[in-house]
Amino acid sequence: MAVLNSETVQRRLEETYRDESRRVLATLIRLIGDFELAEEALHEAFAAALKQWPEEGIPDSPRAWLVSTGRFKAIDVIRRRRRHESAVDEIARELDEGGGDPADWADDRVGDDHLRLVFTCCHPSLSMDARVALTLREVCGLTTEEIASAFLSSSATLAQRIVRAKKKIRSAGIPYQVPGRRDLPERLDGVLPVIYLVFNEGYSASSGETLVRADLSREAIRLGRLLNQLLPNPEVQGLLALMLLNESRRRARTDDTGDLVLLEDQDRTLWDRQMIAEGVELVESALRSRGFGPYALQAAIAAIHAEAPSAAETDWTEIVGLYGVLRRLAPSPVIELNRAVAVAMRDGPAAGLELVEAILENGELGDYHLAHAARADLLRRMERYGEAEAAYRRAMELAQQGPEKKFLQKRLDQLQL
Repeated sequence: MAVLNSETVQRRLEETYRDESRRVLATLIRLIGDFELAEEALHEAFAAALKQWPEEGIPDSPRAWLVSTGRFKAIDVIRRRRRHESAVDEIARELDEGGGDPADWADDRVGDDHLRLVFTCCHPSLSMDARVALTLREVCGLTTEEIASAFLSSSATLAQRIVRAKKKIRSAGIPYQVPGRRDLPERLDGVLPVIYLVFNEGYSASSGETLVRADLSREAIRLGRLLNQLLPNPEVQGLLALMLLNESRRRARTDDTGDLVLLEDQDRTLWDRQMIAEGVELVESALRSRGFGPYALQAAIAAIHAEAPSAAETDWTEIVGLYGVLRRLAPSPVIELNRAVAVAMRDGPAAGLELVEAILENGELGDYHLAHAARADLLRRMERYGEAEAAYRRAMELAQQGPEKKFLQKRLDQLQL
């Protein structure tokens, strides 16, 4: 260990918290068996690091050091809280002796603690809203405010939902483990949507002044890889492929100032060809199976975009066909909207506009800013500028993300020139 000044340690601790805190928390939850106590132990471990690392140096494995320190902090907390209970020494002793080999705490294996935590947070006895909220909070470290924004809910409501979910896990004795192979396929139905939501929050943040949160996308892909190693199911492959193919475009999605760049305008030389190759291979593997589903189909659409030399050379006929299959397999208004945009690219803006307006008239996406943005763009392309301006303004009212608002404002400014 090298002795470093406090500023260097502070910077390294911030990096460690960003990259490792959720994994440390997952291991502490396994060792301690209590969400709240594990969270308290996590914060005490980082506080101890802030004091000790400038004097003792940064350990070779910060994660293992934090887990070990957090475990001992938890023992201290248990003894303080339960000083008058006769069983406290036994509880502390079990915690002290039940941690296993500290070397394992720095290891990333297929059945790692983070993946265990995902399955616990996504247990079928919890509602879907609770699964998503708990996973975003505990697995990914989003704040209650960030989750509330994604849910279009209040922070107080989300906080109560998370507290209730933790109580349900404790009272129902939900196991902290990866399910056995017999139970794993059906449990995936609750896990895959959560991982994809985490990815999307990182790939295109639901709100705020930053378009992307690369740490969340990376974590979702890591979890997808772990699942694929554990069970190479066609839909697991499809989800991992979909995330990789979307992630491959990250560098091209914003310009040097952080402004949004549409797919058709992106510099395709910036796309990550290694990620694309891996994603395409996974798509092909998934589609060869009879068990593929919505994620594999969405990945197939993303693969067509990724392999097209230019926007003009994209096979829109194939994309429209795939959306047709997808809407029969997993119907939703958002899929209908995406298909409508693809139809507009194949058959012209008038054909797409008819479909988009029918979706909005049904009231299904009336508060979805991208539906109004799509309508505005089609109206603009048809030179119906007055209607386009009104649609852009409605999209801006509904958008919550800074870069998207800025992009829509640019479109408005262009209409007024």
